[in-house]
Amino acid sequence: MAAASSSDSEGGRAESSEASSKWLDAHYDPMANIHTFSACLVLADLHGDGEYKLAVGDLGPSGRQPCLKVLKGPTVLAESALPALPAAAAAFLMGQHEPRTPALALASGPCVYVYKNLRPYFKFSLPQLPPNPLEQDLWNQAKEDQINHLTLKEMLEGIREKAEVPLSVQSLRFLQLELSEMEAFVNQHKSKPIKRQAVITTMTTLKKNMADEDAMSCLVLGTENKELLVLDPEAFTILAKMSLPGVPVFLEVSGQFDVAFRLAAACRNGNIYILRRDCKRPKYCIELSTQPVGLVLAHKVLVVGSTQDNLHGFTHKGKRLWTVHMPAAILTMNLLEQRSRGLQAVMAGLANGEVRIYHDKALLNVIRTPDAVTSLCFGRYGREDNTLIVTTRGGGLIIKILKRTAVFAEGAGEVGPPPAQAMKLNVPRKTRLYVDQTLREREAGTAMHRTFQTDLYLLRLRAARAYVRALESSLNPVSATAREPLKLHAVVQGLGPTFKLTLHLQNTSTARPILGLLVCFLYNEVLYALPRAFFKVPLLVPGLNYPLETFVESLSDKGISDIIKVLVLREGQSAPLLSAHINMPVSEGLAAA
Repeated sequence: MAAASSSDSEGGRAESSEASSKWLDAHYDPMANIHTFSACLVLADLHGDGEYKLAVGDLGPSGRQPCLKVLKGPTVLAESALPALPAAAAAFLMGQHEPRTPALALASGPCVYVYKNLRPYFKFSLPQLPPNPLEQDLWNQAKEDQINHLTLKEMLEGIREKAEVPLSVQSLRFLQLELSEMEAFVNQHKSKPIKRQAVITTMTTLKKNMADEDAMSCLVLGTENKELLVLDPEAFTILAKMSLPGVPVFLEVSGQFDVAFRLAAACRNGNIYILRRDCKRPKYCIELSTQPVGLVLAHKVLVVGSTQDNLHGFTHKGKRLWTVHMPAAILTMNLLEQRSRGLQAVMAGLANGEVRIYHDKALLNVIRTPDAVTSLCFGRYGREDNTLIVTTRGGGLIIKILKRTAVFAEGAGEVGPPPAQAMKLNVPRKTRLYVDQTLREREAGTAMHRTFQTDLYLLRLRAARAYVRALESSLNPVSATAREPLKLHAVVQGLGPTFKLTLHLQNTSTARPILGLLVCFLYNEVLYALPRAFFKVPLLVPGLNYPLETFVESLSDKGISDIIKVLVLREGQSAPLLSAHINMPVSEGLAAA
């Protein structure tokens, strides 16, 4: 009876936890044999029949036998072998013609394989790079039998350690062989030309000219050669090429290629670089203290996962907004977008088998899986709009469907009160002065407010009167007339009795130069002497700052200073265009004498 009651209670707890969960368990297969990561998972309507399918770039067990798998529901619909390990997969529209069926792009090695209706359609290869000249010379000597395979091995190893240009695939494969296999390899490949080609490390899509969901998209490729390439969706030509200081491993884009776009690239050197349209080099750089393990763009916030088990939120200009610590190592990240509710959240798969969902730094939900999560994908699958695809380290496949009544609330994933609630605040004791001041403010609050308003109005009145006096006496350093847009700034240098006076005159118009101006000095001739009381101003080009220098000699030995007035006039006119008052310092040389 006790055993029966305990089993009934456990079943009741399982049913209650399943009822309180926001997800429906649609499928779980621990032996699905799917080994991949988030960049190689794509949900798309590959046949145009409204039935969304899952395309997987599978690495194969232990990184061998890579292949492309297409799943419909829990079953594998199609499978084809790949020549190299997949780096990323993406679905995009190549044109505007009907039917609007998306194509599938799979990056593998130096190539991008494009499929339409699950049939090979096009193969794009990265342009070849110039080989290392020393490596080319060695293979030419081996071709003419001037050196043997042992000498070739030693010299190639020396080039690999010191040269800036990396070796070709042919030389790298040669160095991996055993000594007994090297001679046959040299005889077989010494007549072949040396080819060096970059490898694709990451890939994403960028809208071409419209932001609609069914608009054409360009492919954006990140290569091992520290470059970003934007491909035309129809001709597969390179539309733009951008250079990076590091090798990109994660990409996030926003905007349209023909209008304006912003691209964020997380690189192996631990930095995130922000690029914009018509920029060949990064505009902003976000320096991380550790290596990034994921990059997601959610509501204009770049969310970065690091190897220190932290999630960081950054703006596009590199300002850090928040940081959240994870309970385990972050293995993968992806975006959760619920269009019906306008929600964009970040999913983080952890090594302890948890999938944590965050909106900014607020925890929305926690999903527990039986194994460590290696890839995540959220979107429409089959005919369900909100489906979560999870693959585990052992090759398992988990499919969950978000309930239509589920609503993510901030803090719903936390168990118990937040940690900040248990912290005691260091509140100081109320002093007698504080109590007396509080009582005074309560009793005379109205009178204090009226006094403050009166002082504020008097301050505004005095500022307005001073401004009117400055306008009437032409003391403003900026011309108020639209005909002569000028700006004047004066600087006095020196200790005396001779001072250096520099006038910075600037034409603030956009396109019209100014000619025929005079500068005049008004001063007390008993106290000061200038070489010239006035002089002509050269042609003022718009936007440039013209320094006009002269010297002022102090004649008084009593430590008296005065004001020198500077006037800028038009030839033939008496009214100044603008003026400035210069408060001359006391001459320290004469005062000391």
